[in-house]
Amino acid sequence: MELQFPYCDCIMENQLAKSTEERTFQYQDTLPSLPVPSLEESLKKYLESVKPFANEEEYKKTDEIVQKFQNGIGEKLHQKLLEKAKGKRNWLEEWWLNVAYLDVRIPSQLNVNFAGPAAHFEHYWPPKEGTQLERGSIILWHNLNYWQLLRKEKVPVHKVGNTPLDMNQFRMLFSTCKIPGITRDSIMSYFRTESEGRSPNHIAVLCRGRVFVFDVIHEGCLMTPPELLRQLTYIHKKCHSEPDGPGIAALTSEERTRWAKAREYLISLDPENLISLEKIQSSLLVYSIEDSSPYVTPEDYSQITAMALIGDPTVRWGDKSYNLISFSNGVFGSSCDHAPFDAMVLVNISYYVDENIFENEGRWKGSEKVRDIPLPEELVFTVDEKVLNDINQAKAQYLKEASDLQIVAHAFTSFGKKLTKKQQLHPDTFIQLALQLAYYRLHGRPGCCYETAMTRYFYHGRTETMRSCTLEAVRWCQSMQDPSTSLHEQQQKMLQAFTKHNKLMKDCSAGKGFDRHLLGLLLIAKEEGLPVPELFTDPLFSKSGGGGNFVLSTSLVGYLRVQGVVVPMVHNGYGFFYHIRDDRFVVACTAWKSCPETDAEKLVQLTFHAFHDMIQLMTTAHL
Repeated sequence: MELQFPYCDCIMENQLAKSTEERTFQYQDTLPSLPVPSLEESLKKYLESVKPFANEEEYKKTDEIVQKFQNGIGEKLHQKLLEKAKGKRNWLEEWWLNVAYLDVRIPSQLNVNFAGPAAHFEHYWPPKEGTQLERGSIILWHNLNYWQLLRKEKVPVHKVGNTPLDMNQFRMLFSTCKIPGITRDSIMSYFRTESEGRSPNHIAVLCRGRVFVFDVIHEGCLMTPPELLRQLTYIHKKCHSEPDGPGIAALTSEERTRWAKAREYLISLDPENLISLEKIQSSLLVYSIEDSSPYVTPEDYSQITAMALIGDPTVRWGDKSYNLISFSNGVFGSSCDHAPFDAMVLVNISYYVDENIFENEGRWKGSEKVRDIPLPEELVFTVDEKVLNDINQAKAQYLKEASDLQIVAHAFTSFGKKLTKKQQLHPDTFIQLALQLAYYRLHGRPGCCYETAMTRYFYHGRTETMRSCTLEAVRWCQSMQDPSTSLHEQQQKMLQAFTKHNKLMKDCSAGKGFDRHLLGLLLIAKEEGLPVPELFTDPLFSKSGGGGNFVLSTSLVGYLRVQGVVVPMVHNGYGFFYHIRDDRFVVACTAWKSCPETDAEKLVQLTFHAFHDMIQLMTTAHL
């Protein structure tokens, strides 16, 4: 068949690519190394962070433990950490990946992955049956355009002012997969930029327990939406007219060591099974075809957010860095393994895709011509009774845990960033303090809180813990619950809490946080075979959130139309994720139903009440 390349190029670019002179990864070699903070500063900040959770006696005991640590083993460990850091551009990178992700044995699809809805339902794509495949071909095409921009290094470098940020995580978005191990998982990334060489160009499609793959490049050209539609329609028809497949994908939702053993067994049954697994691992992304139709409106995201996070385990590959999920009523979502990257990577591509769908009014405006393209290939696994039992067991444990999760996602539409900025209040801090007040009102005590701070100013920088439950925040919460406190005093205490929060966030982003530093000292002790220092066994360490014990696990998803969610960090805690717009705040909150004291719905409603109270303080507490 004849092929004209100009036709292909104009489709690929289609005036959507925001071209840039700079290359996506060009600053990687010149980014500063991640610094090791001063021991004295870290311990001073740590002591301050435990104050809200201690009485006088407890605090005195922790203070003594910290002083002893600083003048003894702590100083020795710090020197060893400085030595280790000398030879590395990021002393934390490998440790963090292992401790936070790869060593974790609990099922990661539900407990570690982040997921969320796509925003297209807010404009041109409201829920509508019969649109799943056509819309799917368009959304897939925009995702593939982004993949091509990334391969050409045309995705703009993120900057704060003129300072470039680390872009390394973007390498992990496509063709990346976690591989389960008996004691530790690993990450395989097959992605290469054009200048580095060949990169896989097939996607995997999961539908009704079956797996298909097809190349998205045909004769040097990216497939168009009509061509992608033909492939998706073929798969959809086949799966809906024939028996369901075994649902091998459900194994990825299992406890990690169990999945590793099941995978080894699967490979031992038939070497072809390994070839199939590798095709899924190396695929650009997994496209999940769901049969369900979640309810969604621009004010209520609860059901679609839930379905994205805890939907059908047989049609998503839990270890894949990117599962693009398509629901029967033409709405979309995604689920991503958290190990290789943080949410801002997905926020970036989601925003790019949403903007392009919006600009094109949700339609494909190019040629309807469909070339003669090979049909998708089905990956048929050799299975036996044991594999089928493993799959059933995986599904059962997943559905049991999923049914225990409460997921609430609502938009607060009375006001947004415009009004908080007018009052000279930072919108992120505004939400964090509202959450502190909501938790205090619901539970009658301060809630230790993890807010994600980004450290991408540094080479391969990812995140630092910003502890939002400051003494200043608690004093303000107490004043709001005390009828004898004047409005003026409440306002003053609130502004002090804002100032403190903003300073801590700035410090964390500048590499001056303390949680990752303390983790480094603990890991050095373990590596040296030394006993765990008392600082880490002191009850106040975990009571204040240390060791992954934060009752509030929170993150700002961004200032765009993109929302996401993860599960709580602890059983008696909450996951609380939000994004900020000019006219609204959108919040998604998770809690475990089996914990009698937590209630995500109540926490969200109280947070919304706190928004009103805070603005009222600013407008009525005149000096």
